Amino acid sequence: MNTLKTIHITSQDELPQVAKAVIEALGRRTVVAFRGEMGAGKTTLIREIVAQLGATDTVTSPTFALVNQYRGSHNRTIYHFDFYRIDDIREAYDLGYEEYFYSGEICLVEWPEKIESLLPENTIQVRITVDSDTARTFEIE
Repeated sequence: MNTLKTIHITSQDELPQVAKAVIEALGRRTVVAFRGEMGAGKTTLIREIVAQLGATDTVTSPTFALVNQYRGSHNRTIYHFDFYRIDDIREAYDLGYEEYFYSGEICLVEWPEKIESLLPENTIQVRITVDSDTARTFEIE
């Protein structure tokens, strides 16, 4: 049974509570799909999640590399995907997506719409709605 948690923020200063909610939603799941328009704040939220998981790496969107890897606390690996630039789902196969998605490590996925059919069934969905320049609504399912 999926439960939906909705969080409204009016400032980026409130982002840590959203990141905490996403991390709490993980449980035994490891793949998180971030949905939202360009500029909604997907990478910014992922940066906060990665920091809360103990990584000190600089988090940038892997737009051209498709995947970045960060090292969190307890030597945990965190993968950050950005599928915005792929034109064909075969590019995800070429990347070896299944080795990441089924590795047991955390996978944070931007633009999951491009690889929808490849997402594991138990993927956490995070929808970001832009309410204003500074306000966002996050739905975590």
